[in-house]
Amino acid sequence: MENDTLNMDILQLEGLKVSPESSIPAFILLLLIYIFIMVSNIGLVILIFMESSLHEPMYLLFCNMSINDAFGATTIIPSVLSHIFTSTTQRYIHYYECVIQAFCAHFHAAIAHTVLMIMAFDRYMAICNPLRYATIMTNKMVVALSVSAWGVPFFLVAILVSLSVRLSRCRRAVFNPFCDNASLFKLSCENVLINHIYGLGAAMAIMGCSLASVMLTYLRIAMVCLTSKNKALNSKALQTCATHLAVYIILLLSGNIIIILHRFPNLSDHGKVASVLLHVVPPSMNTIIYGLQIKAVREKIVIVFTGKK
Repeated sequence: MENDTLNMDILQLEGLKVSPESSIPAFILLLLIYIFIMVSNIGLVILIFMESSLHEPMYLLFCNMSINDAFGATTIIPSVLSHIFTSTTQRYIHYYECVIQAFCAHFHAAIAHTVLMIMAFDRYMAICNPLRYATIMTNKMVVALSVSAWGVPFFLVAILVSLSVRLSRCRRAVFNPFCDNASLFKLSCENVLINHIYGLGAAMAIMGCSLASVMLTYLRIAMVCLTSKNKALNSKALQTCATHLAVYIILLLSGNIIIILHRFPNLSDHGKVASVLLHVVPPSMNTIIYGLQIKAVREKIVIVFTGKK
């Protein structure tokens, strides 16, 4: 009986399907992307904290995104890399490791939306209420927004994963490149209706609030820019808002591609690759977009690498 329990705790993970001849290129590519994600995101956070001229709410709030991107990439990529050269029949993961990975994967995805929501609020205050911006967007407000952006997803995802952990298990196979909540409740033979309802409800709530807040915020910003004759204000608003919207669109596309591919069983392998890309593409693109598009950040990066002021 003890051996049976032990065996049920060791799950067989499908991992990323790559042919033997593609395993080395895939490993090198993923490794280079992971190194780039970590160096660029952590480097940008260090740059913002070290440069007093970048101690503004917009950049401090952006640190949440960089930290989350590094966290999300670390949750998935090292695990995928460790299994690339292993036979699909020899890829194993402990159940508790699977639970932690599932929690972290959903936590990362949820934070990506909530961070963009608080960044949209910051841009709204800066452009639509510039006279009150300094009094509202204080350090205390930045901390409160950051805590809420991490705290709400933590609470929602903790419930999501807890509903799956409570179930008894009758299977050991995880048909996914990494563990997520669906992988956990699919290990059970019990009724998982509550898991589907809560999971769909939580996802719709986060995405719905995210989409609504960003759309309403930028509609309001667009109205202010159209009625304003201040060309400098309009130019700055266009630059920062276009950057933020580009990041948001990349996040939506990455997430929706997975949802669409899941609806076509014959494209299941493509959907599994897309699920990995959700934790690879946005984290690798965000720092490029912000680093190159925001003048203040771009100038500081140039100074760091060239030494010219």
